[in-house]
Amino acid sequence: MTQQYQNFIAGEWRPARSGERFGRENPATGEATGRYPRSGPDDVRDAVCAAQAAAPLWRATPAPKRGEILFRAGEILVREKERFARELTEEMGKVLAEARGDIQEAIDMTYYMAGEGRRQFGQTTPSELPDKFAMSVRAPVGVVGCITPWNFPMAIPSWKIMPALVTGNAVVFKPSQYAPKSAYNLVRALADAGLPPGVLNMVVGEGAQVGATVVEHPGIDLISFTGSNAVGRTIARQCADAGKPVSLEMGGKNAILILDDADLALALDGVIWSAFGTTGQRCTAASRVIVQAAVYDEFAERLVARAERLRLGNGLEPTTDVGPIVNSDQLRKVDSYITIGRDEGATLACGGATTNVGELGKGYFFQPTVFTDATPSMRIAQEEIFGPVTALIKVGSLDEAIEVNNGVPYGLSTSIYTRDVNAAFRAIEGITTGLVYVNAGTIGAEIHLPFGGTRGTGNGHREAGTAALDTFTEWKTVYIDYSGQLQKAQMTEEL
Repeated sequence: MTQQYQNFIAGEWRPARSGERFGRENPATGEATGRYPRSGPDDVRDAVCAAQAAAPLWRATPAPKRGEILFRAGEILVREKERFARELTEEMGKVLAEARGDIQEAIDMTYYMAGEGRRQFGQTTPSELPDKFAMSVRAPVGVVGCITPWNFPMAIPSWKIMPALVTGNAVVFKPSQYAPKSAYNLVRALADAGLPPGVLNMVVGEGAQVGATVVEHPGIDLISFTGSNAVGRTIARQCADAGKPVSLEMGGKNAILILDDADLALALDGVIWSAFGTTGQRCTAASRVIVQAAVYDEFAERLVARAERLRLGNGLEPTTDVGPIVNSDQLRKVDSYITIGRDEGATLACGGATTNVGELGKGYFFQPTVFTDATPSMRIAQEEIFGPVTALIKVGSLDEAIEVNNGVPYGLSTSIYTRDVNAAFRAIEGITTGLVYVNAGTIGAEIHLPFGGTRGTGNGHREAGTAALDTFTEWKTVYIDYSGQLQKAQMTEEL
């Protein structure tokens, strides 16, 4: 029998008020992976009420104690890592080695933010007046709404939930309906670690019913969203109308720059991993490869030969290099860009089709695809495809490569391959993305540094590292005057 899962509200596992459920299937095999509550606005309202009730006590809990609970949750994630990784692969398709990395990232973030329970530093500074003390401290925002996607169903929620919790906020969590089991596993770990009832609440369902209510509910004080640019822009407008702060992470159109002095074997490894890892379903995926003219033909030939050897299949199989697309709608979207690219004049060098031979016919598989002869203005070079498709663009110089890299609506991640340290530093200075890699691919961020981007990728906030604390806290400046008399800042002429 297919396992039944519940929402988590006020410390209890509950069905949706409507009693309705939906099922999820393994995108590689079509096999059922679980049934989940088809929640609605009433369930969100219950979760917000629970969070509001729990928030004052959680805010008053010493931050080191909050950190200890996160540490215990991290220990649970370590113990259950292999099971959680297999279940993650079954529900969204990425190969098992990558699923283990997804869980490990959640472990790393949980441990890191547990340590922030004993930091969360403010500032102390000399006052301009005598007998007066000046400092700043962090304060929690209140109740945070976290809305997360399916492609990193445990890592990305951890980026939001762990800093929100350790800084004293209560959370209402809406995971993607395409990867709810991993969300369940993460919430269960925190509950088992001793998180008080109501501090973390999870409501599963579709975006139109659940996500929209989370965004609009007046009891939610801040929204943290990762997903598409179209949805993120809508959320930004709604939050602006409500005067509600919002943190957005909305994707990318990332490029790898390959100069004529690059180690082409190393660059090839980086492109294969960055373009086709997670089946290209990453906001940091390299869907553009900008190659200097002297090595363009050789690199294109190598890339096509390597891409054609990649093995499609079930992510649980050790021989699989590239897993399935997450669902049929996304498969159709990826497929549509093949026609777009051809119509624009790009050359389809390999791939470009769905695959349904044998066991692959049970899932949503798309061949690793390489376009050559692309130009910077083509839609395949401007729009996020979110699938195993990359386009090669020829340039004459480093300056042109930087200009092409920056000339897209997104600004998340860029990589450059070169043996010239001067060229590397010129690129670092000229590239206008939030992440820059030198002689490495566009993916592989570490949790102790800020993550996020420019332009259409986000709205100025950063996730991970201590930068995440700025999203989930407000600064409170404190002045303590022990002079025993009225002192007027900027108005005292003599001391």
